[in-house]
Amino acid sequence: MLVIMKKSASEKELERIKEFLVELDCDFHQSTGSDRVILGVVGDTQNISDDQVRAQPGVLEVFRIPAED
Repeated sequence: MLVIMKKSASEKELERIKEFLVELDCDFHQSTGSDRVILGVVGDTQNISDDQVRAQPGVLEVFRIPAED
């Protein structure tokens, strides 16, 4: 799962989504660019609703990475 933060996301909003992911027993890798922050979420994300993540303050979009067969 990839979580794309809004350009306007505050540091507090970024910390909140990280805490949210940890509470769901997930880990993440942060990539910080000049305009955006992207969180690559690792762990069992199958039971996490995209809408649940998208509803968090500062989140722009959520993308699923297809599972390999």
